[in-house]
Amino acid sequence: MEITTLIVSPVHAYQGRPADGPRADPEPVTRSSVLVRAGDGLVGDRYCGHPAHRHAAVTVFAAESLDTVRDELGPGPAFAPATARRNIVLRGADVDALAAPGRGGTGAVFTLDSGDGPVRFQAYRAAHPCGWMDVVLAPGAFRALRGRGGVRCTPLDDGVLRLGPAELGILMPAAGARAG
Repeated sequence: MEITTLIVSPVHAYQGRPADGPRADPEPVTRSSVLVRAGDGLVGDRYCGHPAHRHAAVTVFAAESLDTVRDELGPGPAFAPATARRNIVLRGADVDALAAPGRGGTGAVFTLDSGDGPVRFQAYRAAHPCGWMDVVLAPGAFRALRGRGGVRCTPLDDGVLRLGPAELGILMPAAGARAG
């Protein structure tokens, strides 16, 4: 498994009407490493430390989901993982299986380790795409990403994540998850 993209964004770029275009980022959002703070999120990200986002401070996404949407819809303006604005993009992991089934509840407890030690995360709900995906990826991407938009999480440990090879460990599967 691999961490392909790490994003820390101090602003919400996809705010307002999609026809007006995204807000410019004051600094590059992609990182080669991120600091993770237990209960808070990724240091420097707009959701870090905000109580309203305590179950959604970090979003983990599968690069394969974006590949599938690109294959279904054809090339779009920017089929890059950073365009989806998910914090941690993994290749080689069934990320959507980590989410809590249905509404509410908790998903899997899992670890990510990119060489600096494991960082535990509590998964909660699926991360549903927004209408902006039709503008920044390709027409139809909003609908195509339903059910494969990733998972919203809370970090349980402080730590560091880096781009490159990593290990995903499942400490406790999502309630109702299929054995496999």
